[in-house]
Amino acid sequence: MKIKILMFSTVLSLLAMSCSKEDNSDVIDKQYFKADEAVVNAKLDIMNDDLSQLVEENLTTDDGITGKSTQTAQTFSPACATISRVPAFGTTPTVGSLITKTIDFGTVGCALPNGNILKGKIVITFIYNPSATTHTINYQFVNFYHNAILVNGNKTFTRVMSTATAASTSHPIVTMNMDMTATFPDGRIFTRVGTRVREIIEGYGNALLSDNVYKVTGSWTTTYPNASVQTSTITTPIIVKFSCYPQFSILSKGVITFTRDNKTATLDYGNGTCDNLAVFTINGLTFNIVLNN
Repeated sequence: MKIKILMFSTVLSLLAMSCSKEDNSDVIDKQYFKADEAVVNAKLDIMNDDLSQLVEENLTTDDGITGKSTQTAQTFSPACATISRVPAFGTTPTVGSLITKTIDFGTVGCALPNGNILKGKIVITFIYNPSATTHTINYQFVNFYHNAILVNGNKTFTRVMSTATAASTSHPIVTMNMDMTATFPDGRIFTRVGTRVREIIEGYGNALLSDNVYKVTGSWTTTYPNASVQTSTITTPIIVKFSCYPQFSILSKGVITFTRDNKTATLDYGNGTCDNLAVFTINGLTFNIVLNN
């Protein structure tokens, strides 16, 4: 999360970026995967990733979250955002009590480090329990906009500290559940429901983002204004390497499979090498895709 991240499923965003626009559009339209809808998917993916990163970053040991530090060395939260907490910062909550954190981006427009513009508020709630190894975090939106897209609904993620082994230290595994509606400036409304699991497999514990590597799995559905439903499933885990940024895409490996109206397409991010390439395949035809951060 973090550069223009994440991620984890930038979906077909791509399509319009490979071969000739005319050739791609013809093939995609015939297979019911339209370039315009691919762009919508990409915007929703980026939005979800930005939100997850912001919320995860704003949880600390002062909030009773296991395996977190008191502050983050590299911050994704912009200076123009105001962060408040109930009970107030500096006050030690009572075990079992509710903590409410609000990130207020104002009404003018507040830019993230990756350039995305936010307005409105994200309200985060969870129970204070510093001895727990599992925490459930809820967050919802108040007049919230991500790049002029109005966001409603809620997201919940469960953060679990894994058991240490000879090969791996204890580290967080985050399961994200989303049920959100996005209203675009032109009035189109899209709904996204699903789950993604993100596990940090390298770089945990040093408060840096640059050496972090994540493994991401999961599936979700996107409902379009015409009621058509597309299912997206990570069929080979996505590997996210922040060391690839900013020269290359941080999506270095993994495959997402898309299904709609009995049509199937795949997006393959490669073998783990840092580059800006992916391969989109539909009906036996393949297209080289150029990814952007």
